Amino acid sequence: MQAQTSEAQNLSAYVLDLLSKKTLNEQERERVIGDSVRYWSDHVNAGFLQYRKSVSTDYTAVEWEDEGAVFRDVHGKEFIDMLGGFGIYVVGHRHPKVLQAVRQQLDRQALHSQELIDPLRTYLARLVSLITPGPLQYSFFSNSGTESIEACLKMAMLTTGRHHFVGTIGGFHGKTLGSLGGTSKGVFREPFLPLLHWSHVPFGDLDALSTFLKTCDFSGDKVAAVVIEPIQGEGGINVAPPGYLAGARELCDRYGAVLVFDEVQSGMGRTGTMFYCQQEGVTPDLMAVGKGFGGGVMPIGACIGTARTWERYIDNPFLHTTTFGGNPICCAAAIATINVLLEEDLPSQARQKGDFLLRELEALARKYPRVLRGSRGVGLMLGMEFMDDSIGYAVSKQLFARNILISGTYINARVLRVEPPLVISQAQLEQFLNALEQSLAQVQREL
Repeated sequence: MQAQTSEAQNLSAYVLDLLSKKTLNEQERERVIGDSVRYWSDHVNAGFLQYRKSVSTDYTAVEWEDEGAVFRDVHGKEFIDMLGGFGIYVVGHRHPKVLQAVRQQLDRQALHSQELIDPLRTYLARLVSLITPGPLQYSFFSNSGTESIEACLKMAMLTTGRHHFVGTIGGFHGKTLGSLGGTSKGVFREPFLPLLHWSHVPFGDLDALSTFLKTCDFSGDKVAAVVIEPIQGEGGINVAPPGYLAGARELCDRYGAVLVFDEVQSGMGRTGTMFYCQQEGVTPDLMAVGKGFGGGVMPIGACIGTARTWERYIDNPFLHTTTFGGNPICCAAAIATINVLLEEDLPSQARQKGDFLLRELEALARKYPRVLRGSRGVGLMLGMEFMDDSIGYAVSKQLFARNILISGTYINARVLRVEPPLVISQAQLEQFLNALEQSLAQVQREL
């Protein structure tokens, strides 16, 4: 044990020394790569390394620094980030205003006492009430999107007294046990069954949802909440058809169910408005946010609800608590993120850049029809659909070799996501499109 303690002390000191350096020499860079691969395999999960081998030309690439819409590996090789951390980097990598807010708060106070009123939580809650639609008023701050969904489920139970939830086929709401029930892929769910009482209906099918809610109402197995991603992310960038969200709103009102929108990935300006549901003019009873909420600097999510959904919770505020959710540093990051989104009008930028990309992607689909089937999405939450998984993997590899990071949806490379930071420049978009065309041409030649 003494030897291990000594090793831990020496290793932690070595890493702190690395962090203090502006640049690394060649020996240090090689050691970082070697250590990272070995420790990942021995102490994190060797399966991820096998996954990286299958989807990139250099699975040992170790990211080291970032800014704006790019990141650099430990050797200084620069990549354009067209993945955006699966939607995290709405204001870019390390936006100066977000960093400044976090540093200033850190210099003042890191975590709160848990007992007294922490002011940044209140300011952030007020800001959230201002930027969300309709009567959404209250916020419970979490550490992630899946925790935000967990809070929504509990609030729905408290509001309705029911315990039956309805999700959609292709939906993804996280992997903690409650939210995992709403995630529809069996590969994620089966090892952990039985879960909370969840059922699933086809996404975008109002008739199916109506029939199911009517059946549950008649049988007495009444539904607590219908949980919907307005744009399915992991499911393949599937946009809710016109009228679907409004129809779901009407059905939930008719059958006494709570309507929950999961805007963890589609929210915070990514789709051209602060939240996608605003484009449809529909307000849920509860909404979950995460990913981009912390500006790509700090992890924070939120469950946002109406006065009705908070009644029982106000009666007993200890029914749902968290130690680190809503801490001052994360709240500072979220406040700065909201300010940047509004001051730089990033939702409008996302809409304009997304419209441009969709036009260009459709032109490429016509030019390379044996490879690229088409594209879809809203704003900078887009998906490119290929003929099959193997072609998608091949294009992803070709792009990575050309210094473009992109990725498929979970266990599916048939749809590659295009979710760059909203601050990405026109020149960087052009660079991506040039690299994409070269990649498509190469893959089509090899078919």
